[in-house]
Amino acid sequence: MYKKSVTILLALMLSISFALVPAQAVSNTAAVKTGDSGVLTASQSLISMTEEREIDVTADLGYSADLTKLEWTFGGKPLDQWKQWDPKTKTYSGAPYITFSKKPAYIEGTTKIKAKLKFSLLYGTDDVSPRSLRTLYPALIGNYSLAVKDPDKGQTASTPFKLNVYDEYLKWEEIKPAIDKISKEAINGRYVSYQTLGNSSEGRPMHFMVLAKDKASVDQYLNQIAQQKLENPADIKKKSANGKLKNYKVPVWINNIHPDESPGVDAIVELYRIFATEKNKSFKTSDNQNREKEVNLNIDKALDNVIFLFNFTQNPDGRVYNTRQNANGFDLNRDNTYQTQIETQNLAKGLSKWLPVSLLDFHGFYDEFVIEPCTPPHNQNYEYDLLMDGMVEQAEQMGKAGVANTKYDSYLIPLKDWPNKFDDATPSYTSTYSMFHGAMGHTVEIPDLNAESYKALVNAGLGAAKYVAEHKQELFNNQLDVYERGVLGEDDRAVDKWFVNPAGDEIGRDRKGNSNFFPDYYVIPVDKKLQKNVLEAHKMADYLIRNGIKVSKSTKTVRAGKQTYPKGSYVVDMKQAKRGFVNAVLYDGEDLSEWEEMYAEVINNFHDLRGFTRMEVRAENAFAKGLQPVKKVTAPKTEAKGHSDYYVLKNSSNEAVKAVNKLLQMKQPVHQLTAGGNGYAAGDYVISRRNLEFVKNSYYLDVAPYSKKGKTIKMKQPKVFSTGSSASKFVLKELGFAFAASESEADVVIDDAGTANKTLIQTGKPYIGIGSSSLNFAEKENLLPGFDYSTTTGSRASHEGLLWTDVTAGQMITSGYGKKEKLYIATGSYMKAVPKDAVILAKVANQKDFFVSGWWPKHEAIKGQTIAFTKGNITLFANDLTNKAHPQYSYRLLANSIFAAGK
Repeated sequence: MYKKSVTILLALMLSISFALVPAQAVSNTAAVKTGDSGVLTASQSLISMTEEREIDVTADLGYSADLTKLEWTFGGKPLDQWKQWDPKTKTYSGAPYITFSKKPAYIEGTTKIKAKLKFSLLYGTDDVSPRSLRTLYPALIGNYSLAVKDPDKGQTASTPFKLNVYDEYLKWEEIKPAIDKISKEAINGRYVSYQTLGNSSEGRPMHFMVLAKDKASVDQYLNQIAQQKLENPADIKKKSANGKLKNYKVPVWINNIHPDESPGVDAIVELYRIFATEKNKSFKTSDNQNREKEVNLNIDKALDNVIFLFNFTQNPDGRVYNTRQNANGFDLNRDNTYQTQIETQNLAKGLSKWLPVSLLDFHGFYDEFVIEPCTPPHNQNYEYDLLMDGMVEQAEQMGKAGVANTKYDSYLIPLKDWPNKFDDATPSYTSTYSMFHGAMGHTVEIPDLNAESYKALVNAGLGAAKYVAEHKQELFNNQLDVYERGVLGEDDRAVDKWFVNPAGDEIGRDRKGNSNFFPDYYVIPVDKKLQKNVLEAHKMADYLIRNGIKVSKSTKTVRAGKQTYPKGSYVVDMKQAKRGFVNAVLYDGEDLSEWEEMYAEVINNFHDLRGFTRMEVRAENAFAKGLQPVKKVTAPKTEAKGHSDYYVLKNSSNEAVKAVNKLLQMKQPVHQLTAGGNGYAAGDYVISRRNLEFVKNSYYLDVAPYSKKGKTIKMKQPKVFSTGSSASKFVLKELGFAFAASESEADVVIDDAGTANKTLIQTGKPYIGIGSSSLNFAEKENLLPGFDYSTTTGSRASHEGLLWTDVTAGQMITSGYGKKEKLYIATGSYMKAVPKDAVILAKVANQKDFFVSGWWPKHEAIKGQTIAFTKGNITLFANDLTNKAHPQYSYRLLANSIFAAGK
């Protein structure tokens, strides 16, 4: 989340930054120079880029030198060469950064020189949150020596300084030592346990600390309470009420996911220090009449009620590189539901284990100090009435503490203070995702990148901790009530008042004529006759288990209504605590197009976007018997039935693409069928029995003996170049494609940013454009006369929709797809006009119910419109094939296009 929208290429800015800072800044000079013959002292050694400071310095060379000749340096560079950043020239060439506010002068009767140095604001502002500045400051952080030298005698004196963006900022490599130091200083008896949630994309540990009154408190919670409150929340609630559940604690999870919103990380370290090493913490807040008061948090008493969980950053690699994204280029705060990245998978396991009553996710930078809960529209799968019973008041206590202890004079709670624009319709944010685990999930947005916003987060954390400690019983009961509704299968109408239309009118849950919003079961068959992608069925079961969902396998065939569900199917009984999360990812979703603005993508629909069959069952107790719990999913293996020298590898999954690319990489022959017939389809692959042995254990493949009656063409492995998003690069790598070093060396160019080389395309370079940017590029550069498109891209979240489409069969590019498919558009685009002789690959279906779900106002305009076509060396898709690596069912459209273009 950003405060301003200045966009400057990160790589360019880093290159400018490193080119213009002093060499000592990059190498971090030693704290004290050797060979000093004098003494130099300073009133403090910390310098902040976001806070002006005047520092008294005293130097003594042992004699009275000529003050006019003394040479003062900082980091080996004369003081007058230190300049502030000039945003116009994008260089450090502005006003002086370091000056003498009191010039050097001898203290009468001594050889001591007294002076006052002023360090101004390095970037001319006390807030370096704009992206154009946020990319610069890391290069200057480090240790420097302030030195004075008498050139006549060569005498010197120096003292070390630390230059930081604000005093508390910790680089990645400083975080673990800081945690370890705090742990060693923890008050005797308090339980502190360092763990990791797992490793990042580049293998860095996700530092995680557990802080509790004692180990027994943690053992009691994990062994006696956590799983039981999911299994039998009514019993736990009863034991809590009658005193049989004694001395229990509830977890509070404090989190950061965007490490370049840096105060969040450092505030979590400080909160860990406070709770581990202090007995009491006083801070200011205000009463209900907004009168300021000071309160005391007795930490020992707080630990009688709370277990604190500190996830210092969910994105270690981002802290290293000072980026919002992880090392794969993904914004993890849009991936908590999709879970394409290892970091979000690790978080899912952690939250499923601990089931906190409250989660705070520290962010920046918004114009205001903002603390969730959110505005409508709310995700209809939340038990919103129960979550809000405490969530608003906790937000108030966080805001009051954050404001009372800083310069800020206000805070905003979107649910109360905004009509809409800060919705929680998507569960992909850490905070909204945690709400499906029964937590009061708060995104906390600070305005600035400086010490003041750091203090706002620290005090907000104190306010939240005090609130939970003082309201443990009711908050615990609220969470148990959420779980109990799920276990009992209740669809309580009390929740309906929270679901409204843009006019504020109550609409309630959209039950579509059913008595219960939630089905009784979801069934994910693994029988090939019913399941279009067996591997994805297994992967979905594994996904659900990772998220703490109970998954079973049927031990017998069940008939319910007109449908028969085969033995061995995965069955999710919706009478379970976290049924809301199951439904959020497996139901068809909502049409939210009447809303004026949405914050991010709202389509989950795993069955459609990942491409597997799931069945909604509304028959109570249909699987009352014959279910076996699944603890671990075992991936299926390729079965090669019959004996043949050659096999057809069906082009029906991403696994097939991976296997083909693996064989081509090994320089093994692979052929592709160019026409259908004899049980085969155009686009299927043909490989030898020997080559099948190479890949069958690594990939799950649908194979059949080959009769040698089809027409084939020998394949080569094309080298690809992606000029677009990190998601596209990630997907191409996942599919096993070989990358070229440049567009000119590539066999095929893939572009979802509209940044490809026009000349290369015009001279015949195969080009695959995806989404609105590439369509704009093609239209603007007149690559295809007669082509025109329309787009709504430009809003905060581009219009998106899951649409019924008519797919052109018999084409190599559409191989493996049916005539009717649900395809996904994330950038609000479609083709208004198609060039003459172009081959149309897909159109939006011209039917009443073509729009399945999403947010696309006035989407009637796209009915019947073309969304994909190919002509010559150019293939264009309005449907976003790789968006955030979620629409995995569409990957083969990309792979097919690459193979077709590379021939």
